[in-house]
Amino acid sequence: MKENILLFDGAMGTYYSTCYPDDTSKCEWANINHPERIIKIHNEYIKAGANAIKTNTFAATPKALDCDIAQIKNIIKSAWDNASKATENENCKIFADLCPIDEQKEDVYAVLDEFLNLGATNFLFETLADDTNLSDFTAYIKSKCSDAYIIASFAVTPDGFTRHGLAAHNLIKRVCEDKNLDAVGLNCVSGPLHLLQTTKTLDIQNLGKTFSVMPNAGYPTVIDGRTVFDSSPNYFAERCSELVKIGVNIIGGCCGTTPEHIKQVSRKLDGKLITKAVTSVEKDKKPDFTNVKNRLADKIKQGKRIIAVELDPPADSNIEKFMEGARKLKQMGVDAVTIADCPVARVRVDSSLLAAKLHRELDLDPIPHMTCRDRNINATKALLLGLSVEGVQNVLVVTGDPVPSAAKDEVKAVFSFNSVVLADYIRQLSEDGLCSPFSVYGALNVNAKNFDAELRKAVRKQNAGVCAFLTQPVYTERAFENLKKAYDTLDAKILGGIIPIVSHRNALFMSQEMAGIDIPEDIVNMYEGLDRDSAEELAVKLSVDVANRMHDFTHGLYLITPFQRVSLIEKILQKL
Repeated sequence: MKENILLFDGAMGTYYSTCYPDDTSKCEWANINHPERIIKIHNEYIKAGANAIKTNTFAATPKALDCDIAQIKNIIKSAWDNASKATENENCKIFADLCPIDEQKEDVYAVLDEFLNLGATNFLFETLADDTNLSDFTAYIKSKCSDAYIIASFAVTPDGFTRHGLAAHNLIKRVCEDKNLDAVGLNCVSGPLHLLQTTKTLDIQNLGKTFSVMPNAGYPTVIDGRTVFDSSPNYFAERCSELVKIGVNIIGGCCGTTPEHIKQVSRKLDGKLITKAVTSVEKDKKPDFTNVKNRLADKIKQGKRIIAVELDPPADSNIEKFMEGARKLKQMGVDAVTIADCPVARVRVDSSLLAAKLHRELDLDPIPHMTCRDRNINATKALLLGLSVEGVQNVLVVTGDPVPSAAKDEVKAVFSFNSVVLADYIRQLSEDGLCSPFSVYGALNVNAKNFDAELRKAVRKQNAGVCAFLTQPVYTERAFENLKKAYDTLDAKILGGIIPIVSHRNALFMSQEMAGIDIPEDIVNMYEGLDRDSAEELAVKLSVDVANRMHDFTHGLYLITPFQRVSLIEKILQKL
């Protein structure tokens, strides 16, 4: 591997479905049901010039194939037998192909044991979204087979991030510290040009590991309900030769590639040893954000107490009342206005667009909430870049409420990642110089029944880049105790949450139907029989009492405006 290029085969799944459209089951079952087909495909790739093939086992796990581990072991044995028959009398290596490792650990160990028992010495963990448990599996393999050769390959989008929001350069650098890994690399999701561009940013000559790249043929289109990769094998081969020129030693194909793609790559490489004089790589110059100022972040760093007030966005496009409320809050001297992102999964005006409008027209510091619900990583990045362009530099990340539905099989919310992953993703975007630095805020539920678990999650958020937490409203003794505990535990700042209760009905609704909010029964009873003015007077008194009580273990306040009643917030602030 130090001297030669290892040329892998291409896709199995997409090529199998093209060759045998009659078989609609996952191609791993064909190891048992149609072994002659799998052997034929392996032979086509070897004839095309591949000197390494993958076993047809990418999805061979109980979770992926919806079967038990005994059936998986039968599939793996058949796949190994098929690959062995195809490589008989051929100078071609067999690699045990392993799926993303977000399966049950015991299932992955069982799969590894089966391969090891069959005599496997080469292993490929491919299409990974992160490195969770990877070092455990590589150590396990080496403990059983010390001369095993192990490759770990990550799937990244064209902009260099995995589906879990991890930057390729950080991930590759981290896994290179694993002494049991022999090679690292990239595969799937992106075509050859984008993986070439990503690879150029990784300084692969100084990683200390052999580097592997196996791109998709290109980008798919859907024709007559079928996913088709309409790409030129010659173009694919040209880009692969460029990858070799910058130092890639292991090359191959992923989704959409065929034996013809590998044949053209083989012709391009012509069996030559890798050139020692590696082509130099010019890195793109990144924009300079060193002079960008964040007023809110500066106040927090200076130790000033912060007052943030939440305004719910309207449910229609009439935003006059919202803008007037924000204007009054600015006149009161609040430091920031937070804007919920479709709270309780009810559609409202987009929080990020409103934040841009507030910043542009009122010169306010908004903190738009950004949920992980119904946005993939690409949509989230696009939104963050737009906020950066508009000068909005503060965001609050929350996982988001699920979409309520009686027909759960028909209406589904999409959650591609959680708030911890999103916070870390935003931090990486800022560190990579792709946008002006964001200050990331998080939510802290001091009313959680298992607050120790909530606090552990808060620590993970803090480690991911969260600079301050906005808490759920604090009314109960338990919430106060949890707030003190968080203050003693976390390094990040804490803004104590207050939601004024404006009526007996409002108190009942919040205590019974609002997740994460606890209102003691004695406080609920205080509102019984009160008219609007009396209830508002009580709301001011209770809010001020709460604010004063939590003053010594918070760094500011987070006031939630009920029903757009900004005048009520003004009364509370005047009392404070």
